[in-house]
Amino acid sequence: MSAQRIFRIEHEGAARYAVEQDGALRLFEGDLFEGPGAWRIGAAVAPGRILAPVLPSKIVAVGLNYRDHAAEVKKPLPVEPLIFLKPSTAVVGPGDAIRIPPGAGRVDHEAELGVVIRRRAYRVPRERARDVVFGVTCVNDVTARDLQARDAQWTRAKGFDTFAPIGPCIAVGLDAGSLDVEGWVNDERRQASNTRELIFPVDELVAYISSVMTLLPGDVIATGTPAGIGPIKAGDRVRVSISRVGDLVNPVTD
Repeated sequence: MSAQRIFRIEHEGAARYAVEQDGALRLFEGDLFEGPGAWRIGAAVAPGRILAPVLPSKIVAVGLNYRDHAAEVKKPLPVEPLIFLKPSTAVVGPGDAIRIPPGAGRVDHEAELGVVIRRRAYRVPRERARDVVFGVTCVNDVTARDLQARDAQWTRAKGFDTFAPIGPCIAVGLDAGSLDVEGWVNDERRQASNTRELIFPVDELVAYISSVMTLLPGDVIATGTPAGIGPIKAGDRVRVSISRVGDLVNPVTD
């Protein structure tokens, strides 16, 4: 199947899905997670605001999943995936502001590949992981670094409203095992790697996480960030870029 980019847009006052075809966006009807064979494609539309491509029940994020990142934070390599949750209320879309909470101290960007789940999944064997993956997207795992160091766990540091930008689309049909991942702040590239460098690849993550909890359609696995994390501040413009997926751009405000 050739890769397709699917956007969730504001159209005539409602959130609608649209597929990119020949440089245009075309509305479609049908169950998004049933895949292209179930879609009825309509006429081209002028997109309004681009929204977060999914509203997940949860974001399951993975810590220390690139060797260079583990080294920069001076942590040993994990022997199994280190997972934590970001709440659905943290999700924002392209162009939405990342808000720095009062008293949070240092807040960092973390550019990541996000994996969008297609169907309800529990105890999925690794060799069948692709059956439950719908596509991939960009995620910024925004983190209050000082609070992360202070707390015994990461919920507060990772869970503030606006701390989970997702977008700009869901790319369907890509090989998640070989995608360039970059993180930019203003015009400075701070992060650059490829998902070939993941310690635990996507199929292993799906199998491991689904052995712990049920994954639901639209849930997102944030697969970890490469080296180069750094602080952001009000007035900055943060961009997560993933090859063949696109750019997720968000301003930063107080």
